[in-house]
Amino acid sequence: MPVINRIADLQPEMQGWRRDFHQNPELRFEEHRTAARVAELLASWGLEVHTGIAKTGVVGVLRAGSGGRTIGLRADMDALPMQEETGLPYASRTPGKMHACGHDGHTTMLLGAAKYLAETRNFDGTVHFIFQPGEEGGAGARVMMEEGLFTRFPCDAVYGLHNDPTLPLGEADIRDGVMMAASDRFYITIRGQGGHASRPHACLDPIVVGAQVVTALQTIVARRVDPLESAVISVTQFHAGTAENVIPDEAKLVGTVRTLAPGVQDLVETAMRRVVETTAAAHDAVAEITYRRGYPPTVNHAEQARRAARAAETVLGNGRVRRDMPPVMGGEDFAFMLLDRPGAYIKLGQADGARGAKDVHTTGYDFNDDLLPIGASFFASLVEQELPRP
Repeated sequence: MPVINRIADLQPEMQGWRRDFHQNPELRFEEHRTAARVAELLASWGLEVHTGIAKTGVVGVLRAGSGGRTIGLRADMDALPMQEETGLPYASRTPGKMHACGHDGHTTMLLGAAKYLAETRNFDGTVHFIFQPGEEGGAGARVMMEEGLFTRFPCDAVYGLHNDPTLPLGEADIRDGVMMAASDRFYITIRGQGGHASRPHACLDPIVVGAQVVTALQTIVARRVDPLESAVISVTQFHAGTAENVIPDEAKLVGTVRTLAPGVQDLVETAMRRVVETTAAAHDAVAEITYRRGYPPTVNHAEQARRAARAAETVLGNGRVRRDMPPVMGGEDFAFMLLDRPGAYIKLGQADGARGAKDVHTTGYDFNDDLLPIGASFFASLVEQELPRP
């Protein structure tokens, strides 16, 4: 695959940055060390550096030639509150925190592109390198925008990427329209009447009611959503009780909803409220649901998706960029940027035998460092393609 030669030479250096980030993970809006290192590197290459956007966000600005066109390239920086179990020599040094989604790799790839472009200046216009905090549940993209990201750093188009452990190394996936799902959350409280576990007839058991609610919620997707549409309702937490011989007064359920279309999102929220309240009422209990809409669907603009695919093919070769894969039900806050600016989001494969094969958000996940020069070359090729010199 024709990775840019100079970027291929940067592989050992990029691997060092990536593994340093991996050893020192930081959660959303706490990326102080990561942001400082990013700013330090950008400044050392001669970029104009802006810090403190959305608390820990960094933007590097690089200009060449006299052109007025601009492009934004975005990478996320935050880790997850998980305990790493890879046993790697560069594993997380911070208990309960790890880079389980590859943001350490995304940050490194954008740094590699910045260094190369700062050296070559083989473009005409302005590049904004956006290092974003708080993607994992913090909506850092939206916060940066609320603090004037695109006013201070105008972008004719903006692009982002993500590693994909389900796709072979050397392949990419991008499509027009919806790439990823809306990501909502719900919180349910069921109130009954507690008492001694030996006298359930004298109580109103919220655990039994909660179990019925969990089952009933699954019928929404199975029987209310059009089979040709997509939706997921997952109850991920069930909390109730503190002793083995006491029926508690209440139970709490927490979970997530993923949808691809606004109409389905509305249907699911309305149906969930009805199902939760009526199921509880059927057992003489009371239930309350708080439904919070989170990230919108990640929707690529057709023209920018075509341009991103062309840049990816420049690096990977013809036939290595898949354009027909279905959307995935994961969520991504780059969606907010795509609501405000034309752009596209692409996934780069990293599976290479046993390497890079563990899925994201698992305790055994690790970013495949062989993807670093590919991702950096993609970003750099995209800039040279979109901001060509006269």
